[in-house]
Amino acid sequence: MRKWHRWISVLFGIFMLFIAVTGLLSHWAALWPVPEPSAAEIAAKAPPTGFECPEGWRCMPPRGADSGPRSLVGFFHHLHSGEEFGPVGTAISILSGFALLFFAFSGLWLYIRMWLERARRGAKDRWFWK
Repeated sequence: MRKWHRWISVLFGIFMLFIAVTGLLSHWAALWPVPEPSAAEIAAKAPPTGFECPEGWRCMPPRGADSGPRSLVGFFHHLHSGEEFGPVGTAISILSGFALLFFAFSGLWLYIRMWLERARRGAKDRWFWK
C-alpha cells in the first residue's frame, strides 16, 4: 500500500496543489469586501414607476458589475473545477478528488498498521513518533 500511496502522490500532487490554490483564490475573491452602493446606483437599479412584477415571477434588479477581485470569482471557480480546460480538465479534477480520498484512507491505514506494529513491540506509550 505504501508504494501505491507514494506513486499516486507523485502523479496527482501537482493537480491537487493547483485545485487547492484555485479554491483558496475563489474564496478569497468571494469574501473580498464590497463598498456600499451609492444613492445613484441604487436609484438606477429601481424599477420604473408603475412597474409591478407579474404573479409567479421572480423580479430582481439587475446585478451591478463587480469590480476588483470579486469579478474573478467565476474564473477561479472554472479553474478550480477544471471546466476551463474542457472535459479533460474536469476528468483530472474528478480523478484528483478520488486520489484525495485514496490518500486519506491509505494514509490512515498505513498509520494504524505502523502504530499497531509499535504497540506489538511494546512502545504503546505514545500516539506519535518523535
